[in-house]
Amino acid sequence: MINKFPFHNVEKSPWPIFVSFILFGFLLNTVFFFHNLVSSSIIFIFLFLLIISLYFWWKDVINESNLGFHNYFIINNFYVGMLIMISSEIFFFLSFFWAFFHNCWFPGVDLGSIWPPAGLEFLVVDSFSVPFLNTIILLSSGISVTWAHYSLIAGNSNNLLISLVLTVLLGLLFLSLQIFEYSSCQFSFNSLVFGSCFYMLTGFHGAHVIVGTIFLFICLLRAILFHLNSNHHVGFELAIWYWHFVDVVWLFLFIFVYWYSNISI
Repeated sequence: MINKFPFHNVEKSPWPIFVSFILFGFLLNTVFFFHNLVSSSIIFIFLFLLIISLYFWWKDVINESNLGFHNYFIINNFYVGMLIMISSEIFFFLSFFWAFFHNCWFPGVDLGSIWPPAGLEFLVVDSFSVPFLNTIILLSSGISVTWAHYSLIAGNSNNLLISLVLTVLLGLLFLSLQIFEYSSCQFSFNSLVFGSCFYMLTGFHGAHVIVGTIFLFICLLRAILFHLNSNHHVGFELAIWYWHFVDVVWLFLFIFVYWYSNISI
């Protein structure tokens, strides 16, 4: 039967519902873990199931691309979908920045009418230590991923692989330094609203860096397997969009959460 519309009807897939239930179980058991109701092994089981499900789901989408089902209309919808997703992420982070700015610029009596709150003035992270190094690393990764994009357009496969490997390594280095920073912080998530805003903003940003690094690693594997070419690399372009979004969010984090909190003391 010939379709009367220019879109590809995807085959029935179990992965959307599987991933939904797995994510629900993962987040629910994470909350239980924080209350010492379950062991960490349950979380790792759900995480393993999530990785396996996403692998097969991603594999199906890549096969659709290799079989030529991703025409102009579908690729255009991919772009629109990514724009909508990034827009939703902007408002997601805006909600936490709003909480930060509300308490930073209008600190209540319960915070000592100062920012950072009374008792935390000398515990804030030095903005020109690990955060500044992480800023250089993340901005450098933005340059290297742009280099990778132009290398692909120019047909230079060697530079493409080198720049993509460099970008993934910089992402992993950023995460390693973020973990080191958390281990050396002298305040916790329960340290009034400052601790809550700090860990919510930097923690969710770190989660996005993890997703972006995985996204770029998949693109690296596809580049090694010659799935990408100068005329058809929409998945790689969307990964670049996502990575630049992560870069921009970090700049706001560095300027306001780290640097501004230090100068406001």
